[in-house]
Amino acid sequence: MQEQVKIKPFSIVRLKFLMGVYVELTKSLQTALLVITGITGFISGTGKFFEWKMLFAFTIILFLTIAGTTVFNMIWDKDIDAIMHRTCRRPLPSAKITSNHAFVFGLLILSIGLVWGFFLSPKYAAVLFAGFFFDFVIYTIWLKRKTSWSIVWGGISGAMPILAGRVLAIGYIDLVGLWLVLGILLWIPIHILTFAIKYDSDYRRANVPTFVQTLGIKKARIIIALSSIFSTLAFISAAGALSISSIYVVFLCILASILIFLSLYFIVKPSDKVNFLLFKSASLFMLLANVVIIIGKL
Repeated sequence: MQEQVKIKPFSIVRLKFLMGVYVELTKSLQTALLVITGITGFISGTGKFFEWKMLFAFTIILFLTIAGTTVFNMIWDKDIDAIMHRTCRRPLPSAKITSNHAFVFGLLILSIGLVWGFFLSPKYAAVLFAGFFFDFVIYTIWLKRKTSWSIVWGGISGAMPILAGRVLAIGYIDLVGLWLVLGILLWIPIHILTFAIKYDSDYRRANVPTFVQTLGIKKARIIIALSSIFSTLAFISAAGALSISSIYVVFLCILASILIFLSLYFIVKPSDKVNFLLFKSASLFMLLANVVIIIGKL
């Protein structure tokens, strides 16, 4: 029998393993997308005239705060993650790391983000804290396991990064900031419901209510279509209010048309393939819509 290789506690291999676990705890891809929305909010208010030091500090603070919030969510949802096939290999349910170690890590980065954010701008820090509160306390702890309408509050928390960036740039909440918030808020159901349709058995097994369960899959598809229409309109309205070049607005309209077409097609011709394509297209739209606004303001 081949002898197992033992990893020494302070070896490079062990260090790389732990770093990978901590990165996984933060859901790095999801966090990165939210950080990009925050940068969009910031650039939308500063345009070409921004300080690189301010942008750098803003980005790191936002990343730390979002990542810390995500770690807290992972700790709280450890039990349902262990039940769902999609999530059972995450660091906590698979015992790659203990909840205590994850808690210390999450508290550390969250605290650094909020305190640093306060020194950068108290209003900015207040919006960041609101994002944490809506996401972890209202959405994850209070509502996620009780009602399918929890995604509304999850959507509000998801919109806080873009609002935080806008508030840091101009110092207050304005109409453009609200358009950007609506764009994110109304986009969230597309992301969550396409996931809920694909992994419906997982959510039922974990007893987490979704619109697919409470309203039925047909109405869930209608909600996805309506979300696609109004989310894209909100982004286009924000772009128009920001007076960015018409070529960027046209490109944004093309992206919106593709997403809306897919969501309407999903009502008429539902299938797993279309659902997956819609999920990926929604994520791509969110990324490109933010990039378009950033480039348009630079």
